[in-house]
Amino acid sequence: MERLLDIMRRLRGEGGCPWDRQQTLESLKPYLVEEAYEVLDAIDEGSPEHLREELGDLLLQIVFQSQICAEAGQFTFHEVAAAIADKLVRRHPHVFGDVKVDGADEVLRNWDAIKRGERGAETETPKSVVDGVPKHMPALLKADRVQTRAARIGFDWNETHEVVAKLDEEISELKQALAEGNRDRMREELGDVLFTLVNLSRFIETDAEAALHATTAKFIRRFKAVERKARERGIKLGECGLPTLDALWDEAKTEERGGTAPLAPKE
Repeated sequence: MERLLDIMRRLRGEGGCPWDRQQTLESLKPYLVEEAYEVLDAIDEGSPEHLREELGDLLLQIVFQSQICAEAGQFTFHEVAAAIADKLVRRHPHVFGDVKVDGADEVLRNWDAIKRGERGAETETPKSVVDGVPKHMPALLKADRVQTRAARIGFDWNETHEVVAKLDEEISELKQALAEGNRDRMREELGDVLFTLVNLSRFIETDAEAALHATTAKFIRRFKAVERKARERGIKLGECGLPTLDALWDEAKTEERGGTAPLAPKE
């Protein structure tokens, strides 16, 4: 760790790297997000070597930003590490203290209560249970985090069928907005549908963000098969029309599921 910090100081110092020296907290924001997503890709890939590499790239972003802040006299990397260590001890009184807990759910409730107390003490104003969710977090994930926090104090549905009924209600309202042609209301009602779908995903213990990623990956996989089949048969995708595209799609879908599909028509 000290070697990494020394390297970062040298890269940012006199005679260091011109690119590294001109970076700011603002300019590094896209790299931080990108590296975090590459860690997720490495986890999905299941390669320990790739994951180790991507975790290193993510750690570099933390070291990089800490060095910039150290140069500004704000804080050092060691203070970052010390603060998170103190926080972990403070928020795990059932491990580092004499608090007793009954399962992971109670751990989470205690964590939130301690967190609210810390922030209330800092500002002398009690904070909402839904404060602190990052504004730049992907929308589906953000909805899940907000709903989960509200649920921990009892603001939640009781049964899955209640969520499904709410989804039916929101879809009906979206259809009405579509019929009216009111774009502002369409956007609002579509948001309500998506928010309710995230609620449903929580109740069936499925990550909405991961589910959508999986479906998008499936679409990409099948669309590439459509493109390949079209090339093999001399079909021009931009000119063949939707019926031909649908036939190619159905063929790709059936083959992916292990079946045999009829050949799509040639141009």
